[in-house]
Amino acid sequence: MIDRDILLKALAVKANRHAELGRMLEDPAVVVDHNKVRVISREMGGLRDFAKIHGEIVDVRKGLADAREMLALGDPDMTELANAEIKTLEPRLEELWPQAEAILADKDELGDRGVILEIRGGVGGDEAAIFAGDLFDMYSHFCANHKLKVEVLDQSPSEMGGFKEIVAQVTGHEAYNLLRLEGGVHRVQRVPKTETQGRIHTSTATVAVLPEAEEVDIDIDWDKDVREDKMRAGGPGGQKVNKTESAVRMTHLPTGIVVKCQDEKSQHKNRARAESILRSYLLEYKQAKVDAERASFRKEQVGGGDRSEKIRTYNFPQDRVTDHRAQETVHGIVRVMDGELDPLLDRLIAKDREKKLQRMAEEGGGGSAPPASK
Repeated sequence: MIDRDILLKALAVKANRHAELGRMLEDPAVVVDHNKVRVISREMGGLRDFAKIHGEIVDVRKGLADAREMLALGDPDMTELANAEIKTLEPRLEELWPQAEAILADKDELGDRGVILEIRGGVGGDEAAIFAGDLFDMYSHFCANHKLKVEVLDQSPSEMGGFKEIVAQVTGHEAYNLLRLEGGVHRVQRVPKTETQGRIHTSTATVAVLPEAEEVDIDIDWDKDVREDKMRAGGPGGQKVNKTESAVRMTHLPTGIVVKCQDEKSQHKNRARAESILRSYLLEYKQAKVDAERASFRKEQVGGGDRSEKIRTYNFPQDRVTDHRAQETVHGIVRVMDGELDPLLDRLIAKDREKKLQRMAEEGGGGSAPPASK
């Protein structure tokens, strides 16, 4: 178990932020801004569990301190009462520490947000695009199993099947928490549909999982920093070819980030979707810079979208899927491709928890709080 002083300090930071947000909601200038109220309320909801268990631990520790003070007085009548109180509170405190550890390790402040899911074919030509399509189907089934809604925002189909690139929005309860560890390079080993001599090929596809950004998360000067280009939507032909300039491409000039949206016939809808995607990309960019500054000692990132790392291999001839971060292999590849990812994710979440707690210990928790009773 991680040092309890560190646990309490980390909880105090979250609880203080929860209290700060509560005070913000009492500000008349904030109350009239419905968008700010919605964003603040959502963040408060994400911090509620942290604040609740922090309050419980603080209350129990205070009760123990008071009971021990009564014991020190030496009053026979008070001694019996104090011992009974200590007998009740000490086991309760021992129950709260592992609960606090689990909440700190498992809950993500962005966990209940929607997701921008981006899948691209990597190394392997046509087979990589086909595999990107298979991954999109896998995540679609997984999301359906968890009652999440998937809506395609943009796609570049491949002539042989699958997608060169596909971008989708995933919404629903705990969407980001469920998918946040899926970012990285996925590798497939199988005989491709395009192979005529039965040889096994290795191909890759990249997956990026970005939490949806709110307007208040990122400050964008749309007139100065963003160039917008209008164009005709592309496609393989037939009804997909758009004869009007409904597709929208946005370039964020300070960072060079480019997003494109063409899946809607309405330019207005494509613009709104492109703005949403761009905000999410910029939020990821901002978070990556903060993480690099605050945690430069980390040489690897578990499930954070590092695309240079091969995170999982899908081996069809051997009917197995191996997650290299969790060092876990499961058999029954058809079930996995049908969206049964939970056995792999359970192990991966446990591994991610260990990494987070280790990082917390190395960083010292942050914030300030009184020393914890052991």
